[in-house]
Amino acid sequence: MADERWGPNQMHPDLLPTSLDEQASAVERALRLGAHHLDVGRGDAEHVVLADPDGNELCVLDPGGSFLAGCPFFSSLSGDGLAQVGHFWRDALAWDVVWDRDGETAIQSPVGGPKLTRGGEPVHSKGGRNRLHLDLTPTEGSSSHDEVERLLALGASRAGAGCADAEGPADPGGNEFCVVG
Repeated sequence: MADERWGPNQMHPDLLPTSLDEQASAVERALRLGAHHLDVGRGDAEHVVLADPDGNELCVLDPGGSFLAGCPFFSSLSGDGLAQVGHFWRDALAWDVVWDRDGETAIQSPVGGPKLTRGGEPVHSKGGRNRLHLDLTPTEGSSSHDEVERLLALGASRAGAGCADAEGPADPGGNEFCVVG
């Protein structure tokens, strides 16, 4: 079982079906695997919000949204955070900014794939260590220590983020991540 919950996760996966049938099938499969519907107080939401058996949120989006057009089924890792956090991850990963409006950002690898998104304000308060986090590996020829130093220079902070056999800094939004390898 995951660490104790302190409130909503700072990030969650978004799934992007290509049809309403695929959306219904994805929701049905998740429910069969132990997920449950989650009421996040957005009755007008145009997507299905679920929680896995440990309570971790995930969204099954409606098909056809232009924001994530061209993304695979696992379309994004969506997170709380201001544009500053999105810009940090842009620089940390050398990915392209594909959305930067009204405090919201999305970045994507130059070769495509899922996006990392930040939703802007409001940002939920953090009440403990994040249950979900990113793991990064150093680029070839670089050590974990060198990578952490590079990320600190970009705006990360030393967080002591409980990473087994790895260093655990945090991004400018306080979200822990691990540098492994």
